[in-house]
Amino acid sequence: MINQDYERRLLQQTEKACWSPSMSPVKTPTKDSCSYMDRIGTPPPFSPPPFSSPQFGSPSRGPTNGDRFIPARAGNNWQTQFAMIADNSPGKKLRENSDASRENRECRDSAAYVCLLKNELLQAGIEDMKTDDRRALAPLHSGNLFQYSTPTKRHNITSPYSISPVSARSQKLLRSPRKATRKISRIPFKVLDAPELGDDFYLNLVDWSGLNILSVGLGTCVYLWSACTSQVTRLCDLSGDTNSVTSVAWNERGNLVAVGTHLGYIQIWDTAVSKMVNKLQGHSSRVGALAWNGDTLVSGSRDRLIMQKDVRTPSILPERRLVGHRQEVCGLKWSPDNQYLASGGNDNRLYVWNLHSLSPVQTYTEHVAAVKAIAWSPHHHGLLASGGGTADRCIRFWNTLTGQPMQSVDTNSQVCNLAWSKHSSELVSTHGYSQNQILVWKYPSLSQVAKLTGHSTRVLYLAMSPDGEAIVTGAGDETLRFWNVFSKTRSQKENKSVLNLFSSIR
Repeated sequence: MINQDYERRLLQQTEKACWSPSMSPVKTPTKDSCSYMDRIGTPPPFSPPPFSSPQFGSPSRGPTNGDRFIPARAGNNWQTQFAMIADNSPGKKLRENSDASRENRECRDSAAYVCLLKNELLQAGIEDMKTDDRRALAPLHSGNLFQYSTPTKRHNITSPYSISPVSARSQKLLRSPRKATRKISRIPFKVLDAPELGDDFYLNLVDWSGLNILSVGLGTCVYLWSACTSQVTRLCDLSGDTNSVTSVAWNERGNLVAVGTHLGYIQIWDTAVSKMVNKLQGHSSRVGALAWNGDTLVSGSRDRLIMQKDVRTPSILPERRLVGHRQEVCGLKWSPDNQYLASGGNDNRLYVWNLHSLSPVQTYTEHVAAVKAIAWSPHHHGLLASGGGTADRCIRFWNTLTGQPMQSVDTNSQVCNLAWSKHSSELVSTHGYSQNQILVWKYPSLSQVAKLTGHSTRVLYLAMSPDGEAIVTGAGDETLRFWNVFSKTRSQKENKSVLNLFSSIR
């Protein structure tokens, strides 16, 4: 069908062609020249040649008439949203890491700019970004932008000879050192094979001594690995007794290691001479948890008992027994002042004991799974952290001074171990089902500082180096992995007190 506008213009051209140039405008056209028009009354149909462009433009396909040709692409399937295209290229992770670092730099620059504006517009008086992070990012105490009061003399007036457009405090702010961004490596700096490392949630088979020696229970043997020389030594072998190692623990001095066994007795070994110096009996089942307090060793067993004994006394003397758990005891930790003992069991209970009572002084029942992960904070007096098993998956914090629960965080996986940093208010947790990861947390915000992956099975074992910078983790994949997760920045800033009699020798 021909467009009406196009047909009208074509008709006008046909009518002009019927008039001769020599004729007068008042004369009518001859019969011969207009015979076709007279006979038909309508212009002949127009048939453009193939593949030729129309002389007066193409008809419009829209609702309005015109000579513009608009092609219809409704049937085409073009993907023009390139941002939504899945990127599976090898460089995707590299770009994500660079984007994250760029965002961190932009956040720091934005925080400095906000502080500068507060100084110049609101006289906030911020001079250091490194020490005044919270103050810089916090709102001002006054809720009013403008304050109408009698003008007072300003003591911090910029020198008239200064060529800087900002005030003296802002200049000091811009010259202050930026807070260094902490980077935690996502890959271990060392990996060791650990054949026959048990895949059992209730065992504790790895510990790191104060002399920088790692003890590991592998099957029926205990091996010592020196972090200084990388030398491996076999300490003992229980295969002759048809027994196996279920726990290991170093004393504070690092010269004695306690070895818990499946049959219920405990061996005390002097590593300097590779000799067993004592053998403690009393448990009727495997000993899965050990904790030293000076020369006193506390052990927890599947027989639900907690026994406390001085290793210097003969084995025939009676020990102190703590009865409270209804199922296997799988976690034991002494407080930093060695006055309180925290115990966790498969009965989902967390108990706190003192040195004088035979019954727990505090009981926490909020966990809904076994409590193996226990850690006392060295920075906050009386603060205790604990983690639950697969059905619980939470890290909970307790104020043992008041007996009240504090924060909690759901980790979405089984909590196997907890350890606080020696130098900052951070802690590390290892996890099992279902993500098998290692997480570093900031306290009290409980924000994740880092997430470390590498183990293919549950990360059941955790120990910290003597300097507090590195950790070692063990898993059922029969590997030990060493990670650098903590720094010693805070220890360098500790103030020396003249009241500390052990800081110097006269």
